[in-house]
Amino acid sequence: MAERQEQAAPDAVMTRIGQVVILHHAGDREEARHRFLGLWAEIGEDGDPLHRCTLAHYLADTQDDPFDELAWDLRALTAAEELTADRLAGHGAALAVRALYPSLHLNLAADYVKLGRAEVARTHLRRARAAADALADDTYGDGVRAAISRLELRLGDGGGTDGGGWRRS
Repeated sequence: MAERQEQAAPDAVMTRIGQVVILHHAGDREEARHRFLGLWAEIGEDGDPLHRCTLAHYLADTQDDPFDELAWDLRALTAAEELTADRLAGHGAALAVRALYPSLHLNLAADYVKLGRAEVARTHLRRARAAADALADDTYGDGVRAAISRLELRLGDGGGTDGGGWRRS
């Protein structure tokens, strides 16, 4: 019983990240970046991988410099790869994290396109496509799959360098 209560208890850090995401979606990018960086300072480079993955994933979207965006996206992927089954079971997040991989790789592909590194972008785009089977058949999953397809088309015909129009959600 205590184990069930522990699993059902809300994660305060994830709740705080969600609150900043709402702020960011409301259009206050600078304040969101400031608050995300404050949370990052609290959890640290060695903090919980689930927190680091989620936070870095969203922090990347608040960056003005494409190199900074890439650095945060790489941190998100590294943290995702550190997640253990035990950690995920405590939050019922195993499926959610698997479903995050297509977006993580798509974001990296878009970053590399912005930086003029098409071959590395293609590698991450292939990884995004391969992981897309973990996406639900819903608006989010449809959006990620569509963004993968758009970026594949852009890279296939030598299109522009704007990252294919993908924006994190």
